[in-house]
Amino acid sequence: MPSTNIGILFLVIYTVGITAVGIWNRKSENSEDFFLASRKLPAWLLAITFIASWWGGGSAIDLVDHAHRNGISSFWIYGVPVLIATALMYVFAKGIRNIGSISQSQLMEQRYNSTVSLLLTIFIIIFMVIAASVQVIVVGKFFQAFFDLSYQTGAIIGTLIVLTYSLFGGFKGVVLTDLLQFLFFLFTGIFLFYIAYNESGGLEAVKATASSNNKTGYTSLFNDVSDNLAYVITFGTSWMIQANIWQRISAAKKATDAKKMMVISFIAFIPLYLMVTYTGMFASVFYDTVPESGIVPSMISNISNPVISSILFVGLSAAIMSTMDSLINTGALSLSVDIYKKYINPAACDALSVRVGRVSTFIIGALALLIALKIKSVLTISWIGSDFLTSGAFIPLVFGFLWVRGTDKAATISMLFGLIFSTYNLLVALGLPLPIAWEIASVTQALIGISISLILYIGISFMTKNDKEKSRRFIRKANILNRKYE
Repeated sequence: MPSTNIGILFLVIYTVGITAVGIWNRKSENSEDFFLASRKLPAWLLAITFIASWWGGGSAIDLVDHAHRNGISSFWIYGVPVLIATALMYVFAKGIRNIGSISQSQLMEQRYNSTVSLLLTIFIIIFMVIAASVQVIVVGKFFQAFFDLSYQTGAIIGTLIVLTYSLFGGFKGVVLTDLLQFLFFLFTGIFLFYIAYNESGGLEAVKATASSNNKTGYTSLFNDVSDNLAYVITFGTSWMIQANIWQRISAAKKATDAKKMMVISFIAFIPLYLMVTYTGMFASVFYDTVPESGIVPSMISNISNPVISSILFVGLSAAIMSTMDSLINTGALSLSVDIYKKYINPAACDALSVRVGRVSTFIIGALALLIALKIKSVLTISWIGSDFLTSGAFIPLVFGFLWVRGTDKAATISMLFGLIFSTYNLLVALGLPLPIAWEIASVTQALIGISISLILYIGISFMTKNDKEKSRRFIRKANILNRKYE
């Protein structure tokens, strides 16, 4: 099949190119160099890698499919949480960069203690592995559709490509390849939007199709919003504290660059997420149901020109991989800096730390692949990963910047609750016959998790002693609210 052969050729050229970028940037003298690019990257480049990290496989494939079924209100599943999380991070960006730690766990140790830091490291690794597995699922299904491979083979190939260039270049390599991948996918997204618009006949045709299929409120942004509130709460809160984005904030030259990065990203996310949402809506005119492989892979496979089809294939692959490499790199950061360097070999030299960082990159990627081979639902896995951060880490992290009275014991107990609560929900979601008083992946579950975490944190903070001077030093250094804590 000509288009398949050309697609393979383009994929090989693309892989060689981004691997060359990684090898070119392979020189890393220490962990800060490997994971933060020595804090020398400009705000616009960090903004692009931030956008590429979130506007990836989930948006390209999953949101388009949801929009086909439910219309523009699907924007609430991914688009609204991203905007909420970005706005919240704008508020906290200054404080995160002012603290100046390499990892999120190091930052929380400055605020609380080593126990809280270790718990946060566990949450980060769990989330990054689960979130990376989402991208493995997407790339596996995409390669399956385009190359007529098995899902397992496609997932393995996609993961190996990402690991190949990530192992060499560290964070700087990831950022530079993200720039190329973003440009690739931006072209793909615009092109598919244009095709969908032309083939559908425009918004009036979409409305007519929705009416004939008895889909009321299909073009209303606020139709059945309550059905998506669980995603808004869980995704919005968990993504706001997502460690791979904090990593980019920490990599900024200074605090003003970190805030500038958030502004650029917020503005860019609005048209980007609306574009993929409308692509799915336009596709409802010429696809009665969502194809098994997904709308976007099917649209690309059906393009008659093999060269254009292959270019778009590489563009979508780039989007998926740009998200996967970011998640794997941050998981490796936690594993190497916050586990190995801190607890296993504190005396490790800089060269050994970089080697461990590469080994950790491989481990995180391998774990993500194993999960993706077992569970193939994008939304289910996304929810599971986000639930851990929302219930277990959101309250201690956010209140750590804002409330001097918050104590180490309160943070520890709040996080332990979140770990138990989310693990229990995970077991139920996987099919274990455990008693449950709420629907899994519901607004009720999200509110119960974050509310109990908040109550525990505040209540125990008032009942336990705190090193207020340590808390004041941290909050003063972060200086988010421009207040004095004397």
